[in-house]
Amino acid sequence: MQPEIQPFDFHKGEILVFDKPIDWTSFDLVHKVRYIICKKLNIKKLKVGHAGTLDPKATGILVLCTGKATSKIEMLQTGEKEYVATLKFGATTPSYDLESEEDRHFDTSHITKELLVEVLKDFIGTIAQIPPDYSAIKIDGKRAYEYARKGIAIEIKPKILEIKEIEVLSFSLPEVKLKVVCGKGTYIRALARDIGEALHSGAYLTGLRRTRVGDYDLTQAINLADFLKTQPLNIDKELISNEIY
Repeated sequence: MQPEIQPFDFHKGEILVFDKPIDWTSFDLVHKVRYIICKKLNIKKLKVGHAGTLDPKATGILVLCTGKATSKIEMLQTGEKEYVATLKFGATTPSYDLESEEDRHFDTSHITKELLVEVLKDFIGTIAQIPPDYSAIKIDGKRAYEYARKGIAIEIKPKILEIKEIEVLSFSLPEVKLKVVCGKGTYIRALARDIGEALHSGAYLTGLRRTRVGDYDLTQAINLADFLKTQPLNIDKELISNEIY
């Protein structure tokens, strides 16, 4: 006999593991999930937050907390994270990913897999990293990306963080795929930038997927369509306007 599925209690608090789609911000997903729940339950307000931002061009694990479970967000954010990152060597973009166009180009003929593996050793352990100009870090009350998009130069101080593992999954220049296991606060875009600089070639992300946050991995993740089909909620797609869904 199948165990009875218990309905969610979003006020008491639920932890929801989503696979964020590309070109959505983390807040987009939070707003859509909150809208779905509030519309179904016929309520106006519900606490919903996420435990660790993912860039718009990144996909993968985004942990959402509702109701009283939002008190667990800080604890969840400290969990170890795992990413699969695709880097393009020989070029840079201002955002260090596909959000902006290539602005500089470099030679890559000197780069070998052996050289890359050797250089990566310098990025494992406790390191100082300067977050990207196109990031959500607040400078004088504004997000860094607000200044960057207006072409305003700002100073961003380095952060101390931990990279636990970097593994080369594939090597086919100009693209290389890496698995990165790291601690809280790591910007994989900035890591791509710094690896490119260390190789005197430039680099930026052409793909990024977060595959794990703490004990949560992609086998536990659902997308928004899955969430709409969840039996305890029984939410119809008609509840979600084209603008929201």
